[in-house]
Amino acid sequence: MCRSNPVSVTERDQRAPTRMGNRKGRFEAAFKALAAAAVAVGMTLFTSSRAAVAAEPTTTLAIATPIPVKVLVINMFGPEAAPWLKALQPTRPVRVPGLPSDYPIVQCTADGVCQMTTGMGHANAAASVMAVLYSGLFDLRQSYFLIAGIAGIDPARGTLGSAAWAHYVVDFGIAHEIDAREIPRGWKEGYFGIGTGSPNEMPKLEYQTEVFELNAALLQEALELSGSAQLEDADDMRSYRRHYQSAPANQPPAVIQCDTSTADTWWTGRRLGEHARSWTRLLTAGKGTYCTSQQEDNATLEALTRAGASGLLDPGRVAVLRTGSDFDRPYAHQSALSALRSQGALPNAFPVATRNLVHAGMPLVADIVQRWDLWKVGVPQSSAR
Repeated sequence: MCRSNPVSVTERDQRAPTRMGNRKGRFEAAFKALAAAAVAVGMTLFTSSRAAVAAEPTTTLAIATPIPVKVLVINMFGPEAAPWLKALQPTRPVRVPGLPSDYPIVQCTADGVCQMTTGMGHANAAASVMAVLYSGLFDLRQSYFLIAGIAGIDPARGTLGSAAWAHYVVDFGIAHEIDAREIPRGWKEGYFGIGTGSPNEMPKLEYQTEVFELNAALLQEALELSGSAQLEDADDMRSYRRHYQSAPANQPPAVIQCDTSTADTWWTGRRLGEHARSWTRLLTAGKGTYCTSQQEDNATLEALTRAGASGLLDPGRVAVLRTGSDFDRPYAHQSALSALRSQGALPNAFPVATRNLVHAGMPLVADIVQRWDLWKVGVPQSSAR
């Protein structure tokens, strides 16, 4: 990952994501439906199993030799983690100092795949990932990292349950904001870049976390491997999609490639959605296409970048996968508030999105493990498969 301005893949030798930004807005009504949705994905089982793991003897700083990791799967909260734990069947729990009390353990398999849960939002993601990277408990020098979580999705790019691999990760929240009721005449929105004078002016990216460009070669491998994945769907999701009058919003879920935006605010609505599109285009010099909104990815990528600078890992081995659990804006003639409430009441959109993370992401994880002799030296060409 490079700092500030995007650098071409050739210049970076296809190694590093470029430092730029990211966001994840979600509808707050989803939390009211979280308990019911979580049960559908096995949250009860996950919670009880987590308690059981906490009671078991776990590996701590007494590890003599760091555990070699082929893939580290990074989820943000329990319902995202549950399908991965079910699929991976890890056998080695490792307690890591500095992880949140809800998710204090990294779970590892015998063949070198580990899973961690950061806690939601920028602060939790950055702190948790840094704790793991600098713990000394894992050998991450040849590891691949899969950030996998749910997101809001732009109906112009995907639909409920779709799985989107990102090339660019853009921070939605690092900006000036003027209340929409007070914006200057002629402005479409009240957001504009730090240090700029208007919404169309490119900021200097002085935070150095506003944008990340991920390894294009790894992205293409992930897309090819997951292209035939069988994504789950449900009747309530199909019924809700019919309110949207055009594809892909009214179509079944698919594996797609488009970019993601990070912010701790769970935003929704047409105007904010338009801002996410234009902001992504602006910060990526017209190269990025916004489609998912989430809360953590810029923070996670910054932690990985710093560890890369410390020689602990290769930041060019990072992939970001987000699945649509809700639309980021309403359908025609629907209000934003109605969209929040209606989508929060869908029983299956949330759990299906969490399970589709595994359906779309596991082909990459499995290929890395099965062909480790190739992957350990770098992203292999598709022709090597």
